Amino acid sequence: MKVVVAIDSFKGSLSSYELGEAIEKGVHKVYGDAEVNKVPIADGGEGTVEALVEGTGGRFVDIEVSGPLMKPVTARYGIMGNGKTAVMEMAAASGLPLVATSERNPSKTTTFGTGEMIKDAIEKGCREFLVGIGGSATNDAGLGMMQALGYKFFDKDRKELGAGGEIMELVAEIDATGAMSELAECEFLIACDVDNPFYGPRGAAHVYGRQKGADDAMIETLDHGLKILASTLKEKLGKDVAELPGAGAAGGLGGGFVAFLNGKLEPGIDIVLKEVDLATEIQGADFVITGEGRIDFQSVMGKAPTGVSKMCKKHGIPVIAIAGCVADDADATHDYGIEALFSTINYPVSLEEAMNHDKARMFVEKNIEEIFRLIRVCEKKYS
Repeated sequence: MKVVVAIDSFKGSLSSYELGEAIEKGVHKVYGDAEVNKVPIADGGEGTVEALVEGTGGRFVDIEVSGPLMKPVTARYGIMGNGKTAVMEMAAASGLPLVATSERNPSKTTTFGTGEMIKDAIEKGCREFLVGIGGSATNDAGLGMMQALGYKFFDKDRKELGAGGEIMELVAEIDATGAMSELAECEFLIACDVDNPFYGPRGAAHVYGRQKGADDAMIETLDHGLKILASTLKEKLGKDVAELPGAGAAGGLGGGFVAFLNGKLEPGIDIVLKEVDLATEIQGADFVITGEGRIDFQSVMGKAPTGVSKMCKKHGIPVIAIAGCVADDADATHDYGIEALFSTINYPVSLEEAMNHDKARMFVEKNIEEIFRLIRVCEKKYS
C-alpha cells in the first residue's frame, strides 16, 4: 500500500511536517509495510515557509529588519533545498500583529522590512522568490519595499519622499539608478488568493484599510493615492495594474510586485503544490491524507485540502481529510474530491488542551490508526 500525506499545519499546534510523522505512525500500526510519503504543504499563508523549507531540506534565516513603523523586528524566511529559492511571508516583516492596535496607521506603515528580507536573500545567492502577501499592516503599494531595494521616489519638486501610504499620491519621479543590479536576474512568484483591484470600492484601501487602522477619511485618501500611483506606474513603467485581479492585495503590494519586479500573482496552493511536485508524488498512491486545523465551507476557496483533492480527483485517487474541527458545512468539500472527513478530537476538551502539541499528536496518530483499521476491514470483506 502506498499512502501520500499532503496536509497543512494545524495552526498553533502541529506543523505540516509533524502531522506527517504522526500520520505515518498511525498508518504503520495497521499496515506495517506501507509506503508512506510525506509532502509538507501549505496554502501560501501562515506555515508556507516552514512547509517548503522542511519539505525540501532547506534552511531558515533569521534577520533583523525594519518593522511596519521602522522599529527593529526579527523576521524569519527560508531558503529551499536547492539553495537558490527564497520563500517568505511579507507579514514576517510588515505584518499587522507587529503593530500595536493604538499605533495602526496605514498612512505611515511601510513595507521597507519586506524589501530588506528580499535584499538579504539576494545577497545570499537567491534569484527565485516565493512570497506570501497576506496579513499586511501596510497600504503603500510596495513603495517601501522598493526603497529598501535601492529605489528612490521624488515629488514634483524633486524632493525625496519618505515612507507610508501617504506618499503614493505624491510620487512624480521614480529613480532606479541605485537599485540592486541583481533584481534583473530575479523571478518573483506571489501567493495571492484575492482578486481585489488596485483601487476603487473593491480596492486595497476600501476593503482592507479599516482593519489596518484607517478611518473613513483616511480610506478615501489612500484610495485616491492608489489611483494616482496607478497612473504614475503606467506612465513611468508601462505597467497597468489598476484593474489587475490581486493588485490590491496587501495594501497594493500585489500591484507593486507586478509593476516593479514583474511578479506573477498566483493562488498560494497552486504555487506550493507545484514546488513540492505533488503531481509526481501521488503517482501510484492508494490513498492521500490531507487536512488543516479547521475544515468548513471556506476550505473550498483556495485552501490546501481542496487544492490537494482536486489534483487527486483527476487521477482517481481517494482522499481522506482530517482536522481538529470539522464544521457542519464542511460537506461542501465532498464535491471537490474529498471522500471522507474526520475530526481528530475524540472527546470533549478545551481549546487549549486540543491544541497542546503532545495531545494533538496523540489524537492524530490514534485516529489515523482507526481509519486504516476500517480500510483493512473493508479490504478483507470485499477483496
